[in-house]
Amino acid sequence: MHAFADRSDVLFRRSDRQRACRWDIRRHVPRPPLLSRDRAGRVKGRQKVGRLYALITDARRDMLDQPTTRLVRENQVLVVEDLSVASLSQVRRGKGRGRKSRLNEAILDASWGDLLRQLRCKCEWYGRELVVDRFFPSTRRCSACHAVGERLDVSVRRWTCSGCAAVHDRDVNAAVNLRDEGLRLLAA
Repeated sequence: MHAFADRSDVLFRRSDRQRACRWDIRRHVPRPPLLSRDRAGRVKGRQKVGRLYALITDARRDMLDQPTTRLVRENQVLVVEDLSVASLSQVRRGKGRGRKSRLNEAILDASWGDLLRQLRCKCEWYGRELVVDRFFPSTRRCSACHAVGERLDVSVRRWTCSGCAAVHDRDVNAAVNLRDEGLRLLAA
């Protein structure tokens, strides 16, 4: 997952430091048999792992805090799609299992639930409106003719509407649909 959040005009990308933090822990975690020989080595290894986890926690907190603050300060109304992270990260059986497990890891690593929690708190704090919609088919609905198409695989990035033959980018189409639906819900 290379993008953290998508706006209709801005794409928030992960920095290299935030992307590298996840892999540092795998490279630097000492193996338990090497640490179990003496007490000093075990304490030193535990402190090293603790410093790495603190670095990862700080990078994640920073990755969420800066974009959410910027979004809330710059906009009066925010429209967010509340995704079911539990159903998105279910284990897949059979063919394509390895690819699905990497997607699950990226979904859980992105901390979408924490992003939504921070947006709720900051919108309340700054006096902004937050519209959350969970079951709206934003990626399948055509933003031109509003026809709802069939379910799309995650790998499909561009699709053609069967109703009006318009070609849509998946993320841009979803952003336009969410904006329109959020403004409709806000007016109601």
